[in-house]
Amino acid sequence: MSKLFMPLLLAVCFLSFGISATAAKRDFYQIKIYHLKTEEQEKKVDAFLKDAYLPALHRIGISKVGVFKPIINPETAKPTDEKLIYVFIPFSSREAFFTLEQKLAKDKAYWNDGKAYHDAVFSEPPYDRIESILLNAFDKSLQFTMPQLTSAPKERVYELRSYEGHTEKISKNKIKMFNDGDEIGLFKRLGFNAVFYAEVVSGSRMPNLMYLTTFENRAARDEHWKAFSADAYWKKLAAMPEYQKNVSKNDTRFFYPTDYSDI
Repeated sequence: MSKLFMPLLLAVCFLSFGISATAAKRDFYQIKIYHLKTEEQEKKVDAFLKDAYLPALHRIGISKVGVFKPIINPETAKPTDEKLIYVFIPFSSREAFFTLEQKLAKDKAYWNDGKAYHDAVFSEPPYDRIESILLNAFDKSLQFTMPQLTSAPKERVYELRSYEGHTEKISKNKIKMFNDGDEIGLFKRLGFNAVFYAEVVSGSRMPNLMYLTTFENRAARDEHWKAFSADAYWKKLAAMPEYQKNVSKNDTRFFYPTDYSDI
């Protein structure tokens, strides 16, 4: 091997390794949903998340955690309706998720600050149940993004969409529409302020993908979707034969961030 060829080979190998390392850096998300029956439970979980859980996650390097509550229509709401708190946790890898409980177990402040929650008596549980959804970030959106909003948190509208497919193959086709079809690029161009786009790898509804967009208020949300529906590229993309009938169910939910949410 010539002396001239060796440096070139090393440079190519280094470049290839760098590209592979970059490509492998993909966020892994968890969405925890607290199902609550009473206002007292809601207060207990809020206090736990604010004073113990989020600070503990911050200490182990998860600096941004989203905590959201549903936007309720007061005209249709009932006192007996289930209450929900959504917690969005972005992990830098799957390993970071699977080692989380081990790290929390060693955090004395976490146990002390959340004592009222951890040691709740049998007759006064802090929640009814916890639902967990695990997700892989999309190829064209490998890391989550902080929304750029200026309105007060309770004025904001965070829209969580869940697209189910009638088979695993069809669900992958919708994901391909976001990546290769550049539906993600369209959302970005129109200023949807998306936090994440991801495929559900474990959850109660599968096969499925989810994404979270954010807006200053409800009027801004409606204006953005009106622009999306009228966009020439969307009309072209939606008409492509390869992307037909790839969503069997669209579940849309609206939230606002709590005052202690990082996102």
